Amino acid sequence: MPGVWVAGAGMTKIGKRGESLPDLMAEAAHAALAAAALEAPDFIVVATMNPEEFLGDGNFASRVTTHMGFAEVPALRVETATSSGAAAFYTGFAQVAAGLHRRVLVVGGEKMTHLATPRVSELIGRSIDPYERSYGATMPALAGLIARALGAHGIGSREYSQVSVKNHANATQNPYAHHQQAVTLAQVMESRIVADPLRLLHCCPISDGAAAVVLTAAPTPVRIAGIGQGTDTLAVRHRHSLTSFRATQEAAKAAYAMAGFGPERVDFAELHDAFTPFELIALEDTGLVPPGKAGRATLDGDTAMDGRLPINPSGGLKARGHPLAATGIAQIVECVWQLTGGASGRQLDGRVALAHSIGGLATNNWVALLEKQR
Repeated sequence: MPGVWVAGAGMTKIGKRGESLPDLMAEAAHAALAAAALEAPDFIVVATMNPEEFLGDGNFASRVTTHMGFAEVPALRVETATSSGAAAFYTGFAQVAAGLHRRVLVVGGEKMTHLATPRVSELIGRSIDPYERSYGATMPALAGLIARALGAHGIGSREYSQVSVKNHANATQNPYAHHQQAVTLAQVMESRIVADPLRLLHCCPISDGAAAVVLTAAPTPVRIAGIGQGTDTLAVRHRHSLTSFRATQEAAKAAYAMAGFGPERVDFAELHDAFTPFELIALEDTGLVPPGKAGRATLDGDTAMDGRLPINPSGGLKARGHPLAATGIAQIVECVWQLTGGASGRQLDGRVALAHSIGGLATNNWVALLEKQR
């Protein structure tokens, strides 16, 4: 398979933004193109989740590329719920790897904070099983169910509360993050209940923002070593396990197979922590930590910035923020900046990065491996 490299990366500050979504996506796209020293791409992949209802806009690939000034560049929109950005990244990778295009812009974004929280929760909740939704299931409710199942396996609130403490600490050094304030363990464990046993500070915020990367057939300092997709049943009740995600395991297996190496080569990772217990699950599902050891590794500081395996140096979804379709690309942007010395104030030293994105309630997940070239 021909090699695919990342030529440029850019993103907006994430948070409650006054700009329109096309403005945010144009800002991220032009930043990535400038970093790649390109005026225009050959092809554009756009990621948004349900802009028809979030914004009242359809035909969104044409809408946003026209706004960017690229109306004559071929474009398409990709959507896999909350992992739409990662799916768009894969689509761009496939375009270059197949030899169809040599310079592909991948851009994702979301605008949500203009809507009331119950409305946002309703729209996001449409990505879960309709039958379970008819009984009142929401994304936080199902995440709470999974957190309870983890408790039966010895993973309690202290372990996944520490994930929040760590990721907020990381975000204090990230000028693009939604929440740049540190939190204490007591603050996390005493925050209000959202979906028992999950509390407010176990859950990511509703965010606006955009992120973009330029993929190329010409070698650059960062190569896409591997990428994989995994899926599972839409209905949580039909799954074999509540404490691991088959979709992540399959995505990781495919990414490692393509890369030709395993988790032992990974130096740091961006993991999908929309709910902090999910970071612990992902640590084990990607093979970065042995089964049953994620909680202990987190409490011991192994996953902190100065630990053996830094996780979510950006602050993760929990603190950097989670503008849905931007998130999977924002993770890639952070990995690229870390690998190329562009993560000022939170710079790590590593050669291989892993990015992991969850779609819906772990029904359409992605794992990507990025490698710094010697």
